[in-house]
Amino acid sequence: MKTLYLECRMGAAGDMLTAALSELVDQEEFLRIMNGCGLEGVEFHAEKMQKSGITGTHMHVVINGEEEETEDVHEHSHEHVHADEHSHEHVHDHEHHHDHDHDHEHHHDHDHHHHHHHAHMSDIEATIRALNVSDSVKENAIAVYQLIAEAESHAHGQPVSEIHFHEVGTKDAIADVTAVCVLMEMIHAERIIASPIAVGSGYVRCAHGILPVPAPATAYILEGIPFYSGNESGELLTPTGAALLKHFVQSFETMPVMRTQKIGYGFGRKEFKTLNAVRAFLAETQDDGEVTELVCNIDDMTPEEIGFAQETLMSAGALDVYTVNAQMKKNRPGFLFNVMCRTQDKEKMIALVFRHTTTLGIRETVSRRHALDRSFSAQETDSGTIRIKRSVGYGTERTKAEYEDLARIAREEGISLFEARKKLK
Repeated sequence: MKTLYLECRMGAAGDMLTAALSELVDQEEFLRIMNGCGLEGVEFHAEKMQKSGITGTHMHVVINGEEEETEDVHEHSHEHVHADEHSHEHVHDHEHHHDHDHDHEHHHDHDHHHHHHHAHMSDIEATIRALNVSDSVKENAIAVYQLIAEAESHAHGQPVSEIHFHEVGTKDAIADVTAVCVLMEMIHAERIIASPIAVGSGYVRCAHGILPVPAPATAYILEGIPFYSGNESGELLTPTGAALLKHFVQSFETMPVMRTQKIGYGFGRKEFKTLNAVRAFLAETQDDGEVTELVCNIDDMTPEEIGFAQETLMSAGALDVYTVNAQMKKNRPGFLFNVMCRTQDKEKMIALVFRHTTTLGIRETVSRRHALDRSFSAQETDSGTIRIKRSVGYGTERTKAEYEDLARIAREEGISLFEARKKLK
């Protein structure tokens, strides 16, 4: 099974996750996608560097020609989010604890006594929907940002609709969130796992006072996720990093037995005694063979609502989601809504089915699954890289080109999927 394992022993932030994941794919292709996605005034640059003798990537995000970071000033995303009742003047007197996320870096050498532009969640959603990326990337990015907005809403005690994000910090955060969503689509892992997360310790000073680490918004996002302080003082996990992990990771556990194919290192800028990096492993793991099937009866949902529920469950890690036509009570035509998932993901899937469908009850069946061993290779064509999935076992072998790669070529060149497939030699 194609598995992505994220090692978060030094926390996580949007730019660090982006840098680590970019080393698992064609980095130049990724940069081309991000720099052409339509984020006005935003540019991505990947810098190869060495830390502690290890080569990795630091991802630079430049906004309107300036990178939103400095060596000596570091502001956290908590200063970029405000409820309507809060003053929008700021005192830039922040302790410099950690230095690796763009969504909360907004630097000036002068006091903030001029007007700022702000964005609501509706503005952010509109910006994301206008980007030149796939629909699944857009939906994932909006879902991640919704987690951040809900956390800030809870921290401020205000509705999400009244939460404001600073314009510059928002562009930076949208860039990080979208980048990770694009990379997750490019990697297309069947299973995503992360280690328990180090969050740091101590306090962070912000415009609203001195707050403990993890800060309130981050702590809210971390509900249900295993985390610990670690050995370093300072804020290691940002709200953006926490939201990305919560959205994409299916389980938080120690590293499983796996056959590694690629390893990516995403560096933060600040130096600690411990290597300041997120490490990403792309590997093959053995499927445990046990799956859970969740089934419910539906007769009062629209096709659009069903389609959205299916997309949400698949994005959350379901193995398969499908419907079967059936005759319901009172002779109503309806269907069975089926979700196949790993047993360890069962509780999350049950919660999502109840949230996104109208069902009042779910039936559960545990089964054993027999699967072919899968591996991936890449074939270069005159239209770019096409990933090839190879499945072997039980005396059977077959290969298949990845749909997303064929679809990308078809869209870019205005040709059919059949013609795109013919580019394979």
